[in-house]
Amino acid sequence: MSKTAFKTNPVALESLLRQCGAGKIQLPDFQRSWVWAEDRILSLIASISSAFPIGALMTLESKPGVTIFARRPVQGAPIAAMETTPEELLLDGQQRMTSLYQACLRREVVETITPKNKMVKRWFYIDILKALKPDDGRDEAIFSVPEDRRIKTNFDRNILLDLSQPQYEFEKLMFPLNRVFDWDEWQESFGDYWIAKGEVAKRDIFKKFKNEVLVNFNDYQVPVITLAHDTSHEAVCLVFEKVNTGGKALDAFELLTAMYAARGHKLRDDWLGADGKKGMQARLAEFGRAADQTVGVLSKVASTDVLQAIALRHTKKVRADKAASGVSENDLPAVRATRQSLLDLPLEAYLAYRDGVEAGYKRAAKFLRQQNIHRVIDLPYQTQLVPLAAIFAEIGDKADHAGHMNKIARWFWCGIFGELYGGAIESRFAKDIVEVPAWLDGGPEPSTVSEGVFRADRLLTMRTRLSAAYKGIHALLMREGAKDFRSGQGYDLTVFFDEGVDIHHIFPQDWCAAQKIDVKIYDSVINKTPLSYRTNRIIGGVAPSKYLAKLEIGKKNADGQIENPPIAPAVLDSYLTSHCISPIHLRADDFESFMKERRKALLTLIGNATGHPVADAVEAPEEGEEISEDVARDSGISIATT
Repeated sequence: MSKTAFKTNPVALESLLRQCGAGKIQLPDFQRSWVWAEDRILSLIASISSAFPIGALMTLESKPGVTIFARRPVQGAPIAAMETTPEELLLDGQQRMTSLYQACLRREVVETITPKNKMVKRWFYIDILKALKPDDGRDEAIFSVPEDRRIKTNFDRNILLDLSQPQYEFEKLMFPLNRVFDWDEWQESFGDYWIAKGEVAKRDIFKKFKNEVLVNFNDYQVPVITLAHDTSHEAVCLVFEKVNTGGKALDAFELLTAMYAARGHKLRDDWLGADGKKGMQARLAEFGRAADQTVGVLSKVASTDVLQAIALRHTKKVRADKAASGVSENDLPAVRATRQSLLDLPLEAYLAYRDGVEAGYKRAAKFLRQQNIHRVIDLPYQTQLVPLAAIFAEIGDKADHAGHMNKIARWFWCGIFGELYGGAIESRFAKDIVEVPAWLDGGPEPSTVSEGVFRADRLLTMRTRLSAAYKGIHALLMREGAKDFRSGQGYDLTVFFDEGVDIHHIFPQDWCAAQKIDVKIYDSVINKTPLSYRTNRIIGGVAPSKYLAKLEIGKKNADGQIENPPIAPAVLDSYLTSHCISPIHLRADDFESFMKERRKALLTLIGNATGHPVADAVEAPEEGEEISEDVARDSGISIATT
């Protein structure tokens, strides 16, 4: 924005609230619903009654004759306000203006929430006598009452304060806040009440209250920053995020929702569903789930993830069309998945690519199942789903060919073990959507494949699911045929969920601790493998030689029936080998040799998946070498300092 793209003016609070009620000031549809809590409303009112500042508002001028964003009046405004063409859209100040409009101007009860998030209906009042005490904080004078205007106790048996009739308000000297801009009628009735009571002096109390308290509402000025109507969408989004640091950041989906709605398309209904039909969010979340699971591996796909995949396909097509028309390489538009590319996404492009991208995500879920990744918690990179879905949407039926799927699998594992999707990723998305389909058609290796080299020194530092490569190793073990120590079953979808398969220690933690082995060593991924819940119970905390003996002997229950049949040593050894475990070292309780041999076996496993042989050497990163977020997190390094 230029220096002249906005102006700042003080505007009377009453004028602002009346403009909100009349629909001259409305909200862009990407604004969220009014959710301010009761205690925040009370604090806001107290500040105004004391003539304290409540912060500036920010509005966007409406362009005459042009509707860029869908809009709506503030909550509680008359229906007629919707028919009014707004002069300004409120970007910052929705909560304050809606709260004040409902509490100070409307003559209806206010819906709000308690600190415990319970929905309640409240009327707001000012205690006249407390408000006039100079030593008391104004907060003590501002309060609310329930919808029936009675404060009760003892399970509603006793009434502590009754303001259900105007005469009760007069008697208790409690002023209703929704008369602060129109107190004449209330003042006249107040005076008549006390004249009839023979206490004329009470009228002077209200006069003082009016001159010291109510005048603050009447004279209150609010600074308003007004953005010019030609402010860009990106600037509006950035400004909104800057001024709403206390809330959820505005994302491109919400801004697009407002822009598409202005053209008659309900983007939010596409995502969340409408008229009893499920939206894309629910369809993706439920796709491919196991029988007893409520959601599947796509349950964390966000609306902006879908938009990014669409933007990748759209910008790739635009670039290709420009190239076909003879535009030089240097002048071609970039393939992008940035926020700006989402904000620039035409409705026509969204509609053209929407269904294909949804199918791409579902195809991605099937692919993940083939890689033995069944749960969101086991997904190495949520971010990698964006290019994966876009690629599947782009290649269509080519995904049915084994040779193509093998290449996509290699690209997938290179991204994981190269730890390439944990930082700035939009530029990599753009390369993926261009390079991977071209690779399938005989082109060169994608940059993700060529750069996706695993570093051998990482194995000892990976200890938790915070690392994508940590999760990748266990998925690879299952994909390559790892068999459960007890049952000898492979970990297909049914076994995985029915048997409660998870990541467990091979040399048990208790045994390692008793041997005084450093936790950083025995807790690394080298000493872990996927096992069923029941198998892990058998292992317990004893030495491997002992739990292997228990598996070989088997177990009978109290009735003499076989509970766990015995396993022949050679068969058990084959189960161990399927986990890249040396049976000799495990049976000898030789932790050091076990770690050395399994390290080599896991590096071979990774090398086979990525196509990059991994040298078994521990190398520190060279000076100036970039460190991924996964590496930094596992190593306790701050990314900000690397």
